[in-house]
Amino acid sequence: QVQLVESGGGLVQAGGSLRLSCVVSGRIFRINNMAWYRQAPGKQRESVATISSGGSTSYTNSVKGRFSISRDNAKNTVYLQMNSLKPEDTAVYYCRADVQPVGADYYTPVPWGQGTQVTVSS
Repeated sequence: QVQLVESGGGLVQAGGSLRLSCVVSGRIFRINNMAWYRQAPGKQRESVATISSGGSTSYTNSVKGRFSISRDNAKNTVYLQMNSLKPEDTAVYYCRADVQPVGADYYTPVPWGQGTQVTVSS
């Protein structure tokens, strides 16, 4: 079935950069909106960045000017470029996608994947 597979996390020093990737695998006809979320220890999961099928983007205030979301429709992949990382960015990062399965006439969200750990040291 359709799955989300995140990658690219790691341990970096404050001020460093990481590029996260998320591949939507399975028998997909179309992908609508895509997004990145994160969940820090002791916190609820929050939306970080979103991108529409037409390429419109939005960001949570705390990452504006530092993070950039993009997508490659031919590869069914969404990216998150993270620059000037801060210890407050430490979290497990998850992607989100609304997809139209092959043979269907509706969009449905893909279940959460395992996420990828981002740790920023001070």
